[in-house]
Amino acid sequence: MPNVDASPVLKRFNTALVIDDHPLFCDALVMTLQAIAPFTNVATAPCLTDALSLLDNTPHPDLIVLDLNLPDVDGFDGLLRLRKATQAKILVVSSMADARTIGAALKAGAAGFVPKHSQRDIFLNALENLAANQSFVPEGHMRTQSEDDATQDAVSRLASLTAQQARILDLICEGKLNKQIAFELSIAETTVKAHVTAIMRKLGVHSRTQAVLIAKEASFEEHLRSSS
Repeated sequence: MPNVDASPVLKRFNTALVIDDHPLFCDALVMTLQAIAPFTNVATAPCLTDALSLLDNTPHPDLIVLDLNLPDVDGFDGLLRLRKATQAKILVVSSMADARTIGAALKAGAAGFVPKHSQRDIFLNALENLAANQSFVPEGHMRTQSEDDATQDAVSRLASLTAQQARILDLICEGKLNKQIAFELSIAETTVKAHVTAIMRKLGVHSRTQAVLIAKEASFEEHLRSSS
């Protein structure tokens, strides 16, 4: 039974969605949430696509628990897309818990960050902070304060894109031309051109190549390479 008497503020959380592709860890997260807060329903999704489909077809949850490393996303793109799709509080739970990752996750819209395999009391503290409209980072895992960090800067710029612009940027990164993007998204080529212009303006770049470099800076591949 949830220990709701110890944390009345947690009563604002009734429903949750756990997004994690590892079944055992996903189940463990569900049990942890139900043990520390009065959740009446905790749904699960193994990938971002399934999670977005749930959000399109069911009432949005009060809380989303998100693993950054999903099979159908690259880097912080999943978090950015999820943030645009819902107003729910997003708690990132990840094995990548270095300062750079934490800072970028919060820049991308996460309300809090908990390293995977944290003790239950850390999750309780996180939920209490989120319920009180405060962000959460566990002690000993403080995010970097550097405003010059390239990943955080890239994530901040990407967060300014609309969902459609983010999708078009993904296709640009795949090497698609405007005509191909227009066909894939069933929109006019002139509309694509307008979006590309807006994307470059928001990202502060002057070419498609520079836009792709910004997107790659927010990917885990680039992150891991530069952190090694």
